[in-house]
Amino acid sequence: MVKVEKFRVNPLGENSLVLSDESGECIFIDPGFYYQEEHDEIRDYIRENKLTPVKIVNTHCHFDHIMGVDFVRNEYGIPFLAHPDDAFWVERAVEQGAMFGFDIEPVKAIDKFIQEGEIVRFGNTEMEVIHVPGHSPGHIVFYNRSESFLIAGDVLFYGSIGRTDLPGGNYQQLIDGIKTKLFALPGETKVYCGHGPETTIAFEKSSNPFLT
Repeated sequence: MVKVEKFRVNPLGENSLVLSDESGECIFIDPGFYYQEEHDEIRDYIRENKLTPVKIVNTHCHFDHIMGVDFVRNEYGIPFLAHPDDAFWVERAVEQGAMFGFDIEPVKAIDKFIQEGEIVRFGNTEMEVIHVPGHSPGHIVFYNRSESFLIAGDVLFYGSIGRTDLPGGNYQQLIDGIKTKLFALPGETKVYCGHGPETTIAFEKSSNPFLT
């Protein structure tokens, strides 16, 4: 069974996730760790749970989701995976931060590109990669079919959707992607969002004002 541990981090309240299973292997999704105490907390969590990190996978590469990538990559010697269409955001990490008043360090390039239709594996777990652009060009989500949950990043929130006014954003593309790809998933699918609380596909289909 997959355990999803959520860390609400950095000044933007981004949800950084650690997914692990009974094998003891784990992956980081969207590590936005910014403050020293957040670095200490994640070190303690990995050590106390005797986990073996194997990779970082990002839903997208806006600055609040990559602030902790190099800390994690250096700490555990693991690769950073993301969609190629978001590589430009990594290259512009410093400029991204400055746009919002943050002084952040450069982030090294993505180690391996992943695209729709591929499978992210760790331990005994498989996550299907689905491309849902619109919030950012290379935004992907990760779907675990066997346990019916979705890591949605900033595509879909509880009662809302991701912003589309940043470079590469596209409102209609985002709406279409949610309706054709995410709303095709079973209604009971639990959705872990990049900010805020969890939700379900059924709740958003029936209640989200952007999508009903």
